Amino acid sequence: MDFAFDYNIFRLMFNMMFFITIGMFAFIIIKNIKTWNQNNHSPRLDVEAEVVSKRTDVSFNNHMGGNASMVLPGPTIYYAAFQVESGDCMEFKISGTEYGQLAIKDRGKLSFQGSRFLSFNRYF
Repeated sequence: MDFAFDYNIFRLMFNMMFFITIGMFAFIIIKNIKTWNQNNHSPRLDVEAEVVSKRTDVSFNNHMGGNASMVLPGPTIYYAAFQVESGDCMEFKISGTEYGQLAIKDRGKLSFQGSRFLSFNRYF
C-alpha cells in the first residue's frame, strides 16, 4: 500500500458522501416544492366532516456534553383525522392552537386544499 492509493480512496469516499448528501437535500427540496405546487393547483374544498382522531408527533434532541447527556423535547407536530360525508378519512397537519380546540366527535365544516388543512368550523 502506498500513500497515493490511500489518499485516492479517501478522496473518492469524501466525494461520494458529499454528492450523496447534496442529492438527498435536492430530493427533499424538489419533493416539497412538488407538494406545494400540487396543493396550490388543487381546488379549495369545503365539506361536512367529523373529527375522528387526534395525535401528536414529538421529536427529541439528544445533547451530550462532558460526562452527562440530556434529552430535550424538540418540536411537536399536531395531526387531526376527519371523516367526511362520503366515508373517506383524511389526516392533516394542524397548528397547536387548532389541535387544542378540537375534540373527537366534533362536527363541522372542513376546508382544505389538496393535502393542506385550511380550517375547521365546528357546529354548536
